[in-house]
Amino acid sequence: MPQFNLDEKVFVIERLKRKGYEGQVEGQKQWGKEDIEYRFGYYIVGKIGRAKGRWVWGQFCPFIPKEDFRKLLNKARQEGTLL
Repeated sequence: MPQFNLDEKVFVIERLKRKGYEGQVEGQKQWGKEDIEYRFGYYIVGKIGRAKGRWVWGQFCPFIPKEDFRKLLNKARQEGTLL
């Protein structure tokens, strides 16, 4: 969903289902197969270097305007992303 006041930033919510893991998981003994987690993120048009003018995954914690937060959650519910 595009940010209301910045066309060059798009928010996403992803639902991820754990299918398994390889090796040992330290400190996360509660992890189970089929666990569901959500990832909030964003894409933004790059401004410098190789990313300039291209859509790239945002590398920092997403900040979302209050005008967009509820709208993003409602969109994710309507599309079936949020269970």
